[in-house]
Amino acid sequence: MTEPLQHLVQNNRLDHFFIDGTWTPALGGERLGVTNPATEQVIAHIAMGGVADVDAAVTAARDAFSSWSLTKPGHRADLLEKLRIALEKRCELLAQCLTLEMGAAIGYARSAQVPLAIAHVATAREVLLSFPFIKQRGHTAIAYEPIGVCALITPWNWPLYQITAKVAPALAAGCTVVLKPSELAPLSALLFAEAIVEAGFPAGVFNLVNGDGPVVGQRMAAHPDVDMVSITGSTRAGVLVAQAAAPTVKRVAQELGGKSPNIILPDADLDRAVPLGIAAAFRNLGQSCSAPTRMIVPWALLSKVEDAALKAVADIVVGDPLSPATTHGAMANRTQFDRVQTMIKVGIDEGAKLVTGGAGRFGELETGLFVKPTIFSEVRADMDIAKEEIFGPVLCIIPYDSVEEAIAIANDTVYGLGAHVQGKDMALVKHVASRIRSGQVHLNYPAWDPHAPFGGFKQSGNGREYGVEGMTEYLEVKSVLGYFNE
Repeated sequence: MTEPLQHLVQNNRLDHFFIDGTWTPALGGERLGVTNPATEQVIAHIAMGGVADVDAAVTAARDAFSSWSLTKPGHRADLLEKLRIALEKRCELLAQCLTLEMGAAIGYARSAQVPLAIAHVATAREVLLSFPFIKQRGHTAIAYEPIGVCALITPWNWPLYQITAKVAPALAAGCTVVLKPSELAPLSALLFAEAIVEAGFPAGVFNLVNGDGPVVGQRMAAHPDVDMVSITGSTRAGVLVAQAAAPTVKRVAQELGGKSPNIILPDADLDRAVPLGIAAAFRNLGQSCSAPTRMIVPWALLSKVEDAALKAVADIVVGDPLSPATTHGAMANRTQFDRVQTMIKVGIDEGAKLVTGGAGRFGELETGLFVKPTIFSEVRADMDIAKEEIFGPVLCIIPYDSVEEAIAIANDTVYGLGAHVQGKDMALVKHVASRIRSGQVHLNYPAWDPHAPFGGFKQSGNGREYGVEGMTEYLEVKSVLGYFNE
């Protein structure tokens, strides 16, 4: 038994939820197997929550809100720092856990999945310490107050990262939370709850209930004592949550699907732009909602882009996620593996040029959800592989004749989450960026910025995460006239 599993079993976590400051047995008897995607073997069974479990967690969060919402920002900041330290202590345990439950290569889990998740906690603390909860506007005070009990629904592709991206700013704002992690990758959330305990957060401030969307997610979204629900997931799931939340008129924040463009301008340095574009599109095996999986390139440079892309893919090592030599592990679950296989076949049937990859498992592997990094070229914007979110290591190279056409192709999508622009003429790069309808645009592959707000236009959702804007999602605005005497 691996160390993360041994730890969870020995501490009797798999059959429990974390409610009102204690590890609480599930009220029902339903269990769900957790599968290691690299072996396709069930490695654990977790308790699945029901309506009564959600109700107990919401009651605990509601009871705790009255006191937690009144705590000083400095006190909350101190607890967030203790949480950061507690997570740092668990870095290796968390990395191994992510590798087991969703197939991330151990090197990527150690270098990205875990440290970037912890960075969200540090960022929330930084924002909290400098945030003006009362602003003066003439004789009126503009006050920012915690919205209340927040239901947080997180996905399987970045399990820990999305937990901290929601929980940390919500707690910083003075809200109490009920978390439902993905039932497909729930183990790291249990380790996160242990870090919450070690940090010393009061009972009821953080609660965790495992379960599925139709039961636990639905009840959380519809619950009359929940003031806000934040979901990261598919657009379909976001719609269902919004519908469930509508009768109680609660705030809904949605970070949903994407089909992000990467415009390669005519003057771009292809030796840099293409390999880094492949890396960005295929990070986390393409299981990122903002992955730039549409590379939009000039017709005149198409053959050079294809050659550079082939060279870049040759450096990818797909295999055992626990091997330090592996750069890309297994797809997170069978449903997503099958989805990627289907869409690769769709691309071939649509007549796109298959540059590399294709259907079937990678190499000679006979078990495990290992896919071939796949690149299609000469893709038309009206093809299904150019329109639908595949959520795997599948890149579409779409040629264009003019920069105006490139912008039109980039915007020809129902999504608007992320985008990239590459070029040497920064005036043109910035102009193109200003024309793209997307919540976040990256120019020439900048460093990741945890303070840069992240969220979508159109069917990619609403609301923002990260930085100041990420915390204000969890705050209400109150104006108090006559507060200041002049």
